Amino acid sequence: MSIHDDDILDFDFVDDETQERTAPTRPSGDGVRGGGRPPRGPQGPRLRAPQGITPLLRLIGLIAFAIVVVVLLVVWVQGCSNDKQRDDYNAYMTDIGAVGSDSEQIGEELATLLTTPGLKQAVLEQKLAGFIQQQELDVQRAQDVDSPGPLTPAHEQAIEALQLRVSGMQGLLTTFKTTASAKDATAAGQRLSTQGSRLEASDVVWQDLFRAQATQVTLDEGVEGVTAPPSVFVQNAELYSTRSMTSIWQRVHGASTGGTPTGAHGSGLAYTKALPSGQQLSTSTETTIETSTELGFEVGVTNTGENQEVGVEVTLTIPKATSPIVRKGTIDVIDPGETKTVRFSELPEVDFGERTTVQVSVKPVAGETNTGNNSAEYPVIFSLG
Repeated sequence: MSIHDDDILDFDFVDDETQERTAPTRPSGDGVRGGGRPPRGPQGPRLRAPQGITPLLRLIGLIAFAIVVVVLLVVWVQGCSNDKQRDDYNAYMTDIGAVGSDSEQIGEELATLLTTPGLKQAVLEQKLAGFIQQQELDVQRAQDVDSPGPLTPAHEQAIEALQLRVSGMQGLLTTFKTTASAKDATAAGQRLSTQGSRLEASDVVWQDLFRAQATQVTLDEGVEGVTAPPSVFVQNAELYSTRSMTSIWQRVHGASTGGTPTGAHGSGLAYTKALPSGQQLSTSTETTIETSTELGFEVGVTNTGENQEVGVEVTLTIPKATSPIVRKGTIDVIDPGETKTVRFSELPEVDFGERTTVQVSVKPVAGETNTGNNSAEYPVIFSLG
């Protein structure tokens, strides 16, 4: 074999740059002509480490960094999206809550109007018409509120509840006007009660079809810390019963013809109980009352006359060494022969171990002549138990 052939077979796994370098001088005397390479051992061709490992590691690092940046960006965008959604829901609940609160106030004012002693037909019609206009404005305000998409069905129910309140009050006004000269008080009361049922239904729509549905939507959407607002138009459903509305109609028309009470009028103190035990107090025997954070009293009042009474005021007084405890309550409407209760709770601390009294009085109603049963004084002693 020639030297040229030997050079062809003599190869090495090196890159071009290495091959271009000047080969080191081979030591002489090794038996190879022209100072050739020494003979290779039995291990075969020599393998050298790759030269591009550092750039590869850098590339991997850049890719990892880019992935982290993308993940953080996605988390940030998602967080911003959640914050915006919560802000949108909260803004909506605030706006519709303001409308519901105003509507609730109208309901309270209507109840006050219907239970006003000596109320005349003309005054009732004027004020009731004003309530209707206010409620119509609330409907418009609700329609102008921008609701988030998922809340749209619930929002429509809130508007429906407000419209029911407009319809109910319009029905009341129309009935009072058309029955002004009627003779059948019961029939008039039934018609008025039917319109009152619309007002009660509005509360059901608001609670079940708006508030409950809106609350479920917020849960489904993962929106936390946002609550659908309440709105209760009818605080006392009994006010709109046929019996009550019949008496209201009679009282209004009686007042419109002169304003002076007719027939027997009266109210009487039926009983006084300590709460939460339910002990009935006695005017002749001292009662020991174990106190607690739930200490309170329940006072029963009976309409002893022949006419419906409204705005019956009840006062409870407990004398103390420093200053007496005085609480007042009101019965909106009470029909003849009916007994209603007033509860007094969240009382301040009483004097323990000392004999004292619980004093209760019912303010006489218009036209009442017998006031002998309108007040009582109960001897008691408060114990720590």
